[in-house]
Amino acid sequence: MTTSTVKQNHTPSAPQVDEPSRGVPLTVLIITGLSGSGKTTVLRALEDSGYFCVDNLPLSLLPPFLEEFSRSAANSRKIALVMDVRTAGFVQDYGRMCQDLQRRGYRLHLLFLEAEERVLLRRFSQTRRQHPLADHDSIARALHQERESLQQVRQMAHRILDTSLYNPHQLRKLILDEYSDVEPRQRMLLHLISFSYKNGIPAEADLVMDVRFLPNPYFIEELKPLTGNEPRVREFVLGQEETLEFLNQFYGFLDYLLPRFQREGKTHLTLAIGCTGGQHRSVVIANVLGEHLSQVNLPFTLTHRDMAQVSGG
Repeated sequence: MTTSTVKQNHTPSAPQVDEPSRGVPLTVLIITGLSGSGKTTVLRALEDSGYFCVDNLPLSLLPPFLEEFSRSAANSRKIALVMDVRTAGFVQDYGRMCQDLQRRGYRLHLLFLEAEERVLLRRFSQTRRQHPLADHDSIARALHQERESLQQVRQMAHRILDTSLYNPHQLRKLILDEYSDVEPRQRMLLHLISFSYKNGIPAEADLVMDVRFLPNPYFIEELKPLTGNEPRVREFVLGQEETLEFLNQFYGFLDYLLPRFQREGKTHLTLAIGCTGGQHRSVVIANVLGEHLSQVNLPFTLTHRDMAQVSGG
């Protein structure tokens, strides 16, 4: 076996990578993004599910680390790493390093976490943590600087997740649902999100469907306090002729569109279904779409983002 080495150059450039000494490539989940967006929560969830996790590994040590890890036939082949603005060389050299490792057979999946600035500021205030770039500046300015410095890395991400509306327990569940199996999926994973337009369109949405044109159970007194998970609300929404016609048309649209996204190499697609309050119509439609995806054997996750909040339909 050969030993992986890192060649040091006098001019700034990405470290060189030797050929791995193994035949079966590792899959590596790299978590990055903004400070306060939940990277630690994600890493702990993955560690609890069996991943070998490392926080803030210098980028120059990634090739020898993967080479050493791959030598053990007993390892679980599930690796998760947090790399961000604290990580030496990450912002400047990740792109080239990623290409080098992929050329040698390693499978890298980049998960980018972010959140709205007001949410990040509140989290820093609650935890009393210091931003890694805020030694001589305010946290707000440090967040702006961090967001700017990570723009190129963000563009390379396989999955961008806005955690603004997730508490730690919800984020943990979402990550375990999506990444409990690190092996590359043979089929694209679709994320269904119901939401309230009052709280804004989910930032991670690739496709958005507005179902506010459907009759609203909110204006039926006995249905108003219920949600779309209740049978009576579901029966009301699905009992409308226009709902059935919409679903018939929308199924055809998805059946046509999803295979073409997958053919393009997209591994994750987020479809957001919105209504006024995120309680009734969007919940029912998201649930029914999930049932349709199950029938055609497409993997998906389902989140009712705003269902627990008191809204208007």
